Amino acid sequence: MRLFAPGEIVHLMTHDAKTYRFILQAGGTFQFSGETLLHDQVIGQEDGIEITLSRGSRFFVFRPTLAQYTLHMPRGAQVLYPKDLALILMWADIYPGATVIEAGIGSGALTIPLLDAVGEKGQVVSYEIREDFADQAIRNIRRYFNCATVDRLTVQPRDIYEGILEEQVDRIVLDLPEPHRVVPLAAQKLRTGGVFLSFVPTVPQAVKVVEALQLERGFSFIETFETLLRPWNIEGRSVRPHLRMVGHSGFITTARRVKRLSPSSGGELSAPVETSDTHTV
Repeated sequence: MRLFAPGEIVHLMTHDAKTYRFILQAGGTFQFSGETLLHDQVIGQEDGIEITLSRGSRFFVFRPTLAQYTLHMPRGAQVLYPKDLALILMWADIYPGATVIEAGIGSGALTIPLLDAVGEKGQVVSYEIREDFADQAIRNIRRYFNCATVDRLTVQPRDIYEGILEEQVDRIVLDLPEPHRVVPLAAQKLRTGGVFLSFVPTVPQAVKVVEALQLERGFSFIETFETLLRPWNIEGRSVRPHLRMVGHSGFITTARRVKRLSPSSGGELSAPVETSDTHTV
């Protein structure tokens, strides 16, 4: 069991789910409505314990879930909703040991679950031209994993529209304005059987992606969908949908990289490899 340690983010939650967030520091103090909680009372304890503040208020202490962390972390760019992150991992089939190309890194909301899914033997390569976005994302990623470096993440400070440096990658996951421009590059660098996935907020963007995939004979089994999340309230005989729901946020398009028997497929695909400065987070 992993116990709470200095440097971790914790959530104090009331019985009615009001949440207060802070970072554990040895000797630190959390203050709430004139009451105090010593951080040392939490450090070394297990996740989910109930604690009492100085004047008797009771809270549960939790390590934030990935969904909670994503929604509350500092942002350099808009983040994806947890409902979309979950389906991206499933429909892109991110697995332990995979090499995944991502663009762009944004605030790191997608990068974190990708890193979790590929595991210690996998690799995530994030293309991001905005240095401020990359810096904020790296801070969020390090904070989530509570470590100084994440060896399986490499940030490429370049425009993915200009080319993908890596060869024979397993998955390509895109959250950027014009993913249709990456489709020809993906056809060259994605291994046979690999998965292409893009997330875009509007119908015209989704149409362009699908049309680009249809023009490339190296892709097949193209799907596009959106997800809607409707919570329900269940309290005794009161059973009804919540008054608010998370509706449309974007369209997910997926496709599989295939190798056709027809000579028109052009045989093995290859592309020149460029060089570029990279840094490992």
